[in-house]
Amino acid sequence: MNNSFAPAIFLMGPTASGKTGVAVELYSKLPIELISVDSALVYRDMNIGTAKPDAETLAKAPHHLIDIIPPTETYSAANFRNDALRLMADITARGKIPLLVGGTMLYFKALQGGLSNLPEASPEVRGEIEQEAAQIGWPAMHAKLAQVDPETAARLQPTDVQRIERALEVYRLTGQSMTSLHQASAGEALPYRLLKIALVPSDRKVLHERIALRFDQMLANGFLDEVKALVAKYLTLTAESTSMRCVGYRQALEYLAGEYDEAELRDRGIFATRQLAKRQLTWLRGMDDLEEVDCLNPAMHELVLEKITQFINGHN
Repeated sequence: MNNSFAPAIFLMGPTASGKTGVAVELYSKLPIELISVDSALVYRDMNIGTAKPDAETLAKAPHHLIDIIPPTETYSAANFRNDALRLMADITARGKIPLLVGGTMLYFKALQGGLSNLPEASPEVRGEIEQEAAQIGWPAMHAKLAQVDPETAARLQPTDVQRIERALEVYRLTGQSMTSLHQASAGEALPYRLLKIALVPSDRKVLHERIALRFDQMLANGFLDEVKALVAKYLTLTAESTSMRCVGYRQALEYLAGEYDEAELRDRGIFATRQLAKRQLTWLRGMDDLEEVDCLNPAMHELVLEKITQFINGHN
């Protein structure tokens, strides 16, 4: 089969929408291989806080791109795109269909649309931005970003320091917004016939309840012990490490440093996860050609299987 017309499937959704459960069931019923699209699951030894599928699940339904680097290293959207394209070609050559499952929307976007030529980081410009932020605060910097790049600012929370800083840096280095640079990029299109399924909640409140329950389960399952073990094993890890920016980990580090008590850790962890889900849903709203399925529908698994079966059979 020519790769230009080979089928591929995106299974996307916010955290706690049930993506892994659906993917594992699909693996048992369809000629697919699973590729993880998750910037947290790439890290070894980060299992509980990332809601990584357990060993039994992975033995039953293997996922590519899980546990591939230590938490002291970084993994970019460009790394992901290169790895995913190689894996998709291998999977197609084996006569299977690649199903990419996860919630890192930037990775899906990079894979489908290519990567724009954004400038390299500039320590000097970043230093200026951080100095300015120290004087007026990040919410004010977010407001400044909204003046020059309203689309990016609308997607970010005023507390999302890393991305606000990067968007301002890009503008100051190029005189153009990150949005316009992305739009101007001719990025190589993905050479596959795509089905994009989004698991979205019909009731945001129920998703929030799921998020709270899952964070409580993580704490009960030894999340704090996992973070202690990470710090002991990887001596260069800090709250600023890329891996520790994954939701929950920075809050756990701050709690272990004595910055607040366990009740506040729980509140902050749940709040951060809800904010992540909100960003993921915002990304999904901006995507085209989506097949949406209510992740709260008891028949979700059957509905997804039906859409994929129709797609494979060429009836989409």
